[in-house]
Amino acid sequence: MELATENEEADRIAQRLRTDHSRAAVSRVLARRVARGQDITEAVFATMDELKAAPGPICPIEDVPDVPTDEVSIEGEVITLWDASNSKIAQVGLIADDTGKIKFISRRRSEPACVQEGDTVRMRADKKNWYEGRCSLAVTYDSMIVFPERDRRWWEA
Repeated sequence: MELATENEEADRIAQRLRTDHSRAAVSRVLARRVARGQDITEAVFATMDELKAAPGPICPIEDVPDVPTDEVSIEGEVITLWDASNSKIAQVGLIADDTGKIKFISRRRSEPACVQEGDTVRMRADKKNWYEGRCSLAVTYDSMIVFPERDRRWWEA
């Protein structure tokens, strides 16, 4: 019974976080935590926190403020772009997934890829910023913007 529960939870974690970790790898982490004495609920939350904080996994947007690192990767649709209020800003807008939305800012000196409203993008290694109690993301020179749909269309052509 417990093994089945661990496997179900591992599958749920792997799907939600969309990491490069397989369900089996996540299941092994959960099993080790349970073997060390954590109950399954504690093990699930600890494993999710660990994987969300690891470099690379796609974090659900609603979880970005709670991730215990300064850098996150997200994927979503660019739903709004605004005119930049400062000449040093290349783009400012909102990106959303099925869990929430968050503001992002790209600075010109970071030489970011430009996005358009409606683009589905994967933003890797964005820095978290806080302003008046709200979390936003900064696309820095360490960040990478990937266009999964464009890349897929190119590959299929």
